[in-house]
Amino acid sequence: MEEPGETREFEMSLSDGGSDDDIPLTLPADGSHSGSIRKGCDPFAQTQRSKLQHRRARINQQINKEMRMRAGAENLFRATTNNKVRETVALELSFVNSNLQLLKEELEELNSNMEAYQMDSEAVNVPMIPLGLKETKEVDFTVSVQDFICEHYGEDSSLYDKEIKELIELRQAMRTPSRNQAGLELLMEYYNQLYYLDQRFFPAHRNLGVQFHWYDSLTGVPSCQRALAFEKGSVLFNIGALYTQIGARQDRSAACGIDRAIDAFQRAAGAFNYLKENFSNAPSLDMSCPSLCMLVRLMVAQVQECVFERVTLTTQDTHFTSQLCLAQEAARVSDVYLLVQQTMTQPLMKDYVPFSWASMVQVKSEHFRALSHYYAAVALCDHVLSAEGQDCDEEAEKAYLQFYVNVPAGPPLCQILRDPEKRRKLGKAHLRRAVIRHEEAMRVHSLCKILRKMDILQDVLSLTHKRSLDKYSELDREDDFDETAEAPEIQSHTHWKPDITPPNFSTVQVTDIFQRLGPLSVFCARARWGPVRLICLQRREGGLGLTLRGDSPVLVAGVVPGGCAEEAGLREGDYIVAVDGQDCKWAKHGEVVHMLKSCSDRGVEISVVTLHSYDTQVERRAIVPSHGSDKENTRQRLLSGAKGQSSASLLNWNRKKKREGSGVTKRIGSTFSLSFGSIRDTEAMY
Repeated sequence: MEEPGETREFEMSLSDGGSDDDIPLTLPADGSHSGSIRKGCDPFAQTQRSKLQHRRARINQQINKEMRMRAGAENLFRATTNNKVRETVALELSFVNSNLQLLKEELEELNSNMEAYQMDSEAVNVPMIPLGLKETKEVDFTVSVQDFICEHYGEDSSLYDKEIKELIELRQAMRTPSRNQAGLELLMEYYNQLYYLDQRFFPAHRNLGVQFHWYDSLTGVPSCQRALAFEKGSVLFNIGALYTQIGARQDRSAACGIDRAIDAFQRAAGAFNYLKENFSNAPSLDMSCPSLCMLVRLMVAQVQECVFERVTLTTQDTHFTSQLCLAQEAARVSDVYLLVQQTMTQPLMKDYVPFSWASMVQVKSEHFRALSHYYAAVALCDHVLSAEGQDCDEEAEKAYLQFYVNVPAGPPLCQILRDPEKRRKLGKAHLRRAVIRHEEAMRVHSLCKILRKMDILQDVLSLTHKRSLDKYSELDREDDFDETAEAPEIQSHTHWKPDITPPNFSTVQVTDIFQRLGPLSVFCARARWGPVRLICLQRREGGLGLTLRGDSPVLVAGVVPGGCAEEAGLREGDYIVAVDGQDCKWAKHGEVVHMLKSCSDRGVEISVVTLHSYDTQVERRAIVPSHGSDKENTRQRLLSGAKGQSSASLLNWNRKKKREGSGVTKRIGSTFSLSFGSIRDTEAMY
């Protein structure tokens, strides 16, 4: 297991061009927070899917234990010079490695269990490949967050026990999301909430001290890092994995179910692609670039398969061009699965991807190639000259001329269409190739023990194989002494190109759990200020002698020399956080003015803080650019936009337009304050 500090931390890239409203994270002006209404599903529910997740969690823990034992034994083997001890340790290592191999095989069988995620339906459809969720250990933020609140914000951390408990409960709930829209919203809510956690408690120069443990989705190998980007990336991975499960469970016997499956698989591809393009230095193989590339291609292939099923469902006629269209759609599905198969056989992926996945992908590639030849044969053999006139025949000839990759040798295609005997022979050649492909699919299927257990897949392969054989027998004649010609390769084509739909975080609005700490524009982990000072002001004939500007929180823009405020110790650049003990970090300009004006003859006590510095320098690591965006350290942050804003993007660290005009201005006395170009309140003296 990778220990923190031994390898490069998981990183997030900051790419330009994102929308400012990617993630509207609402911030009530009064700082109120009502808590999350989304809950995880019952972890003890005895559903088929939950049983799989429980078994996966148990195996992950056992793998973690065995790997720790192996690491200890290897260290002892290297450290000792006693031959007897080395022999004993070597024997123990062989036992541990055997146990690890058995556990990984058991986990692979769980990951290959596709039927548990399929929809019970009378329709016979090829099963889809879903992805299991990444498991994680519980995380207790209590001590780390409490210490940071006391040390950094100078407040009593016990006042935030409710918020800390809510954060822990939200993370616990997202470990067991339900397999529906509510589960997706729960994961997105926690993912969005991590933006605030990042801004509040993760400064650029230090770690919070919280370790995030996640297990590899396919191998169960544990990884541990303190980087919050690792937590974000793992949650994002689970969003994509949950979409695959939702897509696999749809009833694809109806058009509406197919459409829902297409949408889910496209969103799964978008989540994995987003993770691939925005994160780097993954500590686990499932979130590495080759693995994510493979998953994106797999999801796109499953979308293409759903498109073929939809075209098949909506094509009721046996018209020549309709059958050609089905043949080309099937060829397209075969091509994309062949691309997935090639990706799975790459050196890094070959020993990582479950054997059942690779077998299923190869079976589908052969199966749909066989279907393309079958539909080509049906189009040729069942085609008759149209009674509607020459226009329809010309349309058929035009479609047929674009049907093959290369024009076959022999008679012109238009002549073949007009000769029933030539059509029969060419159709027979296509059926011969269809039968060969069907038999190859069945052979690959028989080599995988897990696929042999899937009755529905066996039924699909057997039915389509028998259908092609029956059609071949129908065309075969006793006087066919000529050798069957080789059928040309069919040009793949689709009328519905799959989209990779990126995650839309704006669908789930969240509020900062710790917003009682104050507006993020000032009260964040990157700000440095002095301790809270209590200032007692006594009104004189000339007033309090200070100038206020802005709101949430209100800034002391200036003090009158020799005035009441200056004598009491108030300085230009101070922020007012309380008036007479009443918290006013979120108070508007007019509300603070009203509090000051309503003070009695005894005066008013105000609590202020002075912002000393603002960390504008962020760590940068030189990494090869990807798609024009620099890969940078995950703890890079920019301050949120104007104070009091109602929305912010989770990934708005690099909003270059936002940076302009929001710099840091040095003040007298080594204090700093933010520029207020977007504050509509004008300065006023009191």
